[in-house]
Amino acid sequence: MGGYSILAEGLRKTYGEKHALDGFDLAVPRGTVHGLLGPNGAGKTTAVRILTTLARPDGGRARVGGFDVGAEPRRVRGRIGLTGQSAAVDEILTARQNLEMFGRLFHLGAARARARAGELLERFSLTEAADKQPKDFSGGMRRRLDLASSMILAPEVLFLDEPTTGLDPRGRSEVWDAVRGLAESGTTVLLTTHYLDEADKLSDRVTVIDRGRNVTEASPAFGGEAPTPAELKSAIGGDRVEVVAAGAADLPAVVKTVARVAAGGAEPETDAAELRVHAPVTDGVPALTEVARALQEAGVAVDDIGLRRPTLDEVFLTLTGSRTDESEEKESAS
Repeated sequence: MGGYSILAEGLRKTYGEKHALDGFDLAVPRGTVHGLLGPNGAGKTTAVRILTTLARPDGGRARVGGFDVGAEPRRVRGRIGLTGQSAAVDEILTARQNLEMFGRLFHLGAARARARAGELLERFSLTEAADKQPKDFSGGMRRRLDLASSMILAPEVLFLDEPTTGLDPRGRSEVWDAVRGLAESGTTVLLTTHYLDEADKLSDRVTVIDRGRNVTEASPAFGGEAPTPAELKSAIGGDRVEVVAAGAADLPAVVKTVARVAAGGAEPETDAAELRVHAPVTDGVPALTEVARALQEAGVAVDDIGLRRPTLDEVFLTLTGSRTDESEEKESAS
């Protein structure tokens, strides 16, 4: 597998007449956080179920932690951790007791389970809450305890399925810090999320899946490799100079000035209601500087001017289209 913790080639899975995966490919380098994004029904959950040995593919192959998920599932399970959308901790037991219980379930001796619980409580900043019950925890604390429970055996690969769903901003930030810490310690993290800002902040590389296929690595723009969030945004949209005029009378002059730096002679886009003018540019900072200088020399008043990059939300919609598929993937319990 070289330097990869996860490799999947041509994965296929069908539920009835639905092709949940239709030739899905994925390559995740060791010690990185890899974002897996896609609309509902795109195949994210099915891919994770196959990679964690919870479902068998109908075609293709995959290796996780160096072992084949179909031929060597027990070896794969010994090298992975999985944190689902719902917390798996017991509400009655304390945080420490929860972790010790998981340690015993993983066949650690009593002393080793107790020691490992202490290590994880410290690692996830839960020491002060060690003897409290999760029912009294904030959302972020509960999620950190859930992450800690999945790390009992220090897995090489951790699968996180929508780890911050339902959390407030503070809780999300706490989980983000924990995920960053895991990656820094060498754990490979595959993160599925609906929050594009989450993937943007956490992921070293990003894969977008749609209709059961990887639509990023299939793009010639990325040379057959999963792009970083910055590469993804740059390849899809590039930089844009944006100017907000001070008044409607200033709009024509702003449009004329921005048009001078627009890439490929593109016509600037204008939002008359918000007095906003923007256009794609090739050299971001020089173009912004030229527009600012020209407007100042012409005495044109503006309320705001800046260089704007496309958001991951815009990239996502560009790659997957504007379709909305609210139907969840049909899963098999077998």
